[in-house]
Amino acid sequence: MEFQEMKQQLYELISQKKLVSATISQPRKKSAELKRVKLKPVEIKGQYHIQLEYQYERVLKHHNIPLENFYPNLEELFLHFRQFHGQFTDRTIQVQLTKKNKVFWKEEKTNTLKEVSLSHNRKKNYILDESGTYPFLVRLGVQTPEGKIKKQKYDKFRQINRFLEFIDDSLEYLPKNEQIRIIDFGSGKSYLTFALYHYLKIEKGLDIKVTGLDLKKEVIEECNKIAKDLEYDNLEFLVGDISDYNDEKSVDMVVTLHACDVATDMALARAVKWGAKVILSVPCCQHELNRQLHAPALEIMTQHGIIKERFAALATDSIRAEILKLAGYDVQLMEFIDMEHTPKNILIRAYYTGRKPGVKEIEQYKAFVEFLSAQPFLQNELKEYLPLGKP
Repeated sequence: MEFQEMKQQLYELISQKKLVSATISQPRKKSAELKRVKLKPVEIKGQYHIQLEYQYERVLKHHNIPLENFYPNLEELFLHFRQFHGQFTDRTIQVQLTKKNKVFWKEEKTNTLKEVSLSHNRKKNYILDESGTYPFLVRLGVQTPEGKIKKQKYDKFRQINRFLEFIDDSLEYLPKNEQIRIIDFGSGKSYLTFALYHYLKIEKGLDIKVTGLDLKKEVIEECNKIAKDLEYDNLEFLVGDISDYNDEKSVDMVVTLHACDVATDMALARAVKWGAKVILSVPCCQHELNRQLHAPALEIMTQHGIIKERFAALATDSIRAEILKLAGYDVQLMEFIDMEHTPKNILIRAYYTGRKPGVKEIEQYKAFVEFLSAQPFLQNELKEYLPLGKP
């Protein structure tokens, strides 16, 4: 079989929509940064596409191509690779090329027709593709080296993708022509910090600098080692507390996940004072209002400890959202996937717009905190930024 004939036969099978999956590999140049390309059919907005997944040493990129435009891409791939392995509905094909493009073709017919899955848009369309291999997920133990999501880590994979949806929605509020500064307070084991860096730096190609802050020295040392191994040059982890971190004058995005009680408020206050354009916060352990809460009209609820605790947590997050609104942010409270399976799964998403609150909004906020006998820590921290007048 001639080289040109081989490409045409493969394209004919692909154009007949018989492709299940394929891998093109074995770079012609050993120094090539692109290691392999995976192919699979996907349906996007009702149109059949071939998805190309370009796998580099530490980078993964995707390109979806309408079927009718695919042949030039197939030709281009065989200029750089010498091996093809493809699963089709009725056969398996292996192709090996010599340096001079002599073709060795091996084909095995299957007794049972394989099903073509166009599930790219039918199932959850994750930002990180389930069939892709991501070096940071492998290093963090979420994926195997072959790219399979570990069964016990699938919830973590879902959480990471949910978080990246929030990050993706925030892009329009971040600077366009300068480095984006991001601080992650209470970064912990940093699954989401690494995911954020991967998505913004590697997939989106943005100029970013990210700092993760946590009190656990051993965790910080391990995270720094992983960042170095992955060559994430603009990602650093520091040992420190939210209250004593004063190394920045301006920050574009602040992330704070599961900071306990008023530590969340400290982080929110610091974000506002820095002029952060984006704030993403998942609060935890809201005790402040629970201790202050005195509202006789609510005693039917608050006489029960568990109800009082949950009400106080919801009211605390509502107060935080209103304070951020008064400070010029567009704020939404959204559901987030929590790994501990507790009620603490609310994410505060705030974008700075500079909008001035109306008189009614200010009066509603004042009436609410007065009704609860609340003296919010965050309100006191941001008193110079809020149009509340003298207490």
